[in-house]
Amino acid sequence: MGNKRLISVCVAVATAALVSEVSTATRSTRFFGDDPLGREPESQDASRAETSSIGEMYEMVYNLFANARYKPSGVRAQNINTIDEVPDSSWFTNRIGTKMLTIDELVRGPNVGAPPDPSRWVIVREKTSGVHPGVTAKDAKGEMWFLQFDPKYYPEGATASLMMATRFFWALGYNQVETFLTTFDPKHVELDPEATIKRPNGKRTSFTDDDLNAILERVARRPDGTYRVAAGRLLPGKVLGNFRYQGTRPDDPNDVVPHEHRRELRALRVFGAWTNLTDLKSANTLDTLVPGNDRLVVKHWLQDVGSTFGMNNDLHEWDLSWEHFYQGDTTLKRLASFGFALSRWQTVDYVEKPSIGKFEGDRFDPRTWRPQTPTTAYMELRDDDAFWAARRVAAFNPEMIAAIIHTGQLSDPTAEEALVGIMLKRRDKILHEYLLAMNPIVSPRLGEHELTFENAAVDADLGQAPQRYRATWFEFDNATGALRALGETDGNSTGMDAPADLPSRMDSFVAVDLSADGTDYEGWRRPIRAYFRRQTDGWKLVGLDRLSEESVTQVAWRR
Repeated sequence: MGNKRLISVCVAVATAALVSEVSTATRSTRFFGDDPLGREPESQDASRAETSSIGEMYEMVYNLFANARYKPSGVRAQNINTIDEVPDSSWFTNRIGTKMLTIDELVRGPNVGAPPDPSRWVIVREKTSGVHPGVTAKDAKGEMWFLQFDPKYYPEGATASLMMATRFFWALGYNQVETFLTTFDPKHVELDPEATIKRPNGKRTSFTDDDLNAILERVARRPDGTYRVAAGRLLPGKVLGNFRYQGTRPDDPNDVVPHEHRRELRALRVFGAWTNLTDLKSANTLDTLVPGNDRLVVKHWLQDVGSTFGMNNDLHEWDLSWEHFYQGDTTLKRLASFGFALSRWQTVDYVEKPSIGKFEGDRFDPRTWRPQTPTTAYMELRDDDAFWAARRVAAFNPEMIAAIIHTGQLSDPTAEEALVGIMLKRRDKILHEYLLAMNPIVSPRLGEHELTFENAAVDADLGQAPQRYRATWFEFDNATGALRALGETDGNSTGMDAPADLPSRMDSFVAVDLSADGTDYEGWRRPIRAYFRRQTDGWKLVGLDRLSEESVTQVAWRR
């Protein structure tokens, strides 16, 4: 019902008269003619949105200490449509797991324009975000780019991580910066006369040759004197600052769902664990004001996903992804034992290669994985959100993963092979953890005489098929919500007969509870409910409840 709330709120902004009408309809009508929605309504003009920001230090302290006491609400994600899916929006676009993506599409990722022309770079200012050194510069065509170098101790690592991560997160559905690998040759570099750099005292002064040399002294240089860089294209539209992982943006009339209740933001706990994206913070996001049909809308970007894979830990860091920056129990334990109480990350056998950093898959546990600080959206993840995310992770086969890893252009083939192996191990652990935890029946389809569906866990080779599937049928009154029993059917495969007396009139509804018997997985015996509507061309799936509100659980924190 998340989309109905969204529609009601959007209409309320437009006219008070319609509020009463829509609210009345929502109370009495479960499904509407346009269900399930394929795109989230964004009917309001957001041209009055202004630039805003949140201090990194404030956000870090708040997340570490205020969020440590945060109690998850248990509220179902509020931006899902009636079939438990996330519609397309200015936040998210359904890609892998919902349609076929070719290898070429995965390798291209978010890139739609031409790569930069590195025959000439004109530096405008320093790179303003991220931990690795970089500059903002115009290429020979006059286009603006954000250039990131590799540190000396991780040659190829930082740039490869950015190339690979942008493609993984683009395929998963997030708005990503167009990113290319290219060359930075100091012989073909100029300083814009107006170029500036922010000094430690906060003031901006002229960017000088000494400033450039100071940056280049800290980064990996090739034998020919050039530098490998990852170039990110300037995002379109007016920059509005960063988005937050809780609340809404008050100057965006389309932003009506609290961010902690957006499923795609909750799901970053799963996707972040897989790719090791530990730097989940507002500073690595961006909102821009862009044209949308006949109005301006706010588009939301994950603009910096480079702190992934083995690049999340710096040279002398080992604990990231295992603990938050401050985690009371483990931090105090180490203090009380004068450091003799070993933490899990101190006994991990990492795959350590210069172009990978510190990365592993053998000890990885998706439930104990930790970003640098916990966001509210991260803490609100429920089992149904995690199931939704895991299905998208499952859609990446080994060939796809290998193709994306290859975009990092690592010179060491054993490093590339190791990365593919680690990502497969981490993928499989995520699937075991989340696809087996609840009823894995997906994609129910109702014909004239037969109901068919799929089992996401069995399809992912996670376990044996159950001995039988069971279906309990009802006629559903869309106006009142009343149910009339139609009987039960069962079968030993992902297809079974439908009752002979299904309603035949147009716009009639049936509901069916689907579960599995003869299985060791308790969650499989808990039914999901699917709703179908009779149309001229047959039955259409219009509703799916995967997790009843009586059985709501947050994904458990495991120490």
